[in-house]
Formats: sequence, C-alpha cells, structure tokens
Amino acid sequence: MPDKLHPNALRVAEALRTHDAEPTIVVLPESAPTAAAAAAQLGCEIGAIANSLIFDADGSPLLVLTSGAHRVDVELVARHAAVRKVRRATPEFVRDATGQPIGGVAPVGHPAHVRTFVDNWLAKYEVVWAAGGHPHTVFPTNFDELVRITDGTPVDVE
Repeated sequence: MPDKLHPNALRVAEALRTHDAEPTIVVLPESAPTAAAAAAQLGCEIGAIANSLIFDADGSPLLVLTSGAHRVDVELVARHAAVRKVRRATPEFVRDATGQPIGGVAPVGHPAHVRTFVDNWLAKYEVVWAAGGHPHTVFPTNFDELVRITDGTPVDVE
C-alpha cells in the first residue's frame, strides 16, 4: 500500500483491518467516478465493479452496492428498505453520511454505520472492486466479504 494515501483511503484501509479484511488499497492513475472508468483501468468486466450509491431513503442514508452492469430500481429498493421513497442523494447528503465524495464512496470507513444493500449480481464474480474512499482508489473484495464488512443485506436491485 502506498505511503501517501488520501486520508479517506487510510480510513477505509483501517476499517477493512477492523473487519478482518485485507486492506489492499489500489491507487488508480486516473479518477474513476464511474464503473466504466474503473473497469477500463482495472481491465475487468464492468459488472465486477461494485458501484457505491448513496440514496436518501425517507431522510436516512442507504448505501446500495450494485454491480456496474446494473441500474438501481429505486421503487424495488424502497420496498426492500420498507420506506416510502428512495431517491438519489445530493453531494452534501453523501458527504455528511459517509465523509467521502461521490465517485469515491467506499462500502466502509464512514463516520457511522450506513444501512447497506448488496446487489446479488456481484456474487457472480470471484473478485469485485469497490471504491476506496476517494475517486482514485479501489480495493479488491468479493460478494461474501462485502456483505460481512458492511453488515449488508443481499438483494436484487433491478
């Protein structure tokens, strides 16, 4: 792991250690604000990218870790979450909930636990890449580990 990681990536690495997960943070040469950008730099299928999307679920943050191959059906997710409405969060809402910017939101390393759904589709991949707290950082993981380290709920998101 490089010595000069962004403070958010260092928090993610520490959270991974705390959850007995390998804290391997990879610094990408270019920003990867989208699944397509991350997949291109990593040389993997877009579906193996775990997009970290924060939603406003009736005023509370909800993290949906979805395959880069999927769009989130917010009505379906609202039913899973047992809330009236799920909508995309503002950048300010995302930063308040996670301490991280859109385009770099990691599954862990937030100031407080965020309720999390993990897209069942990610189980198809031996290695899944998740954001590392900053748009230039990612880490390798897998479906079971994502569910475990986030205390997440496996769901279909589309």
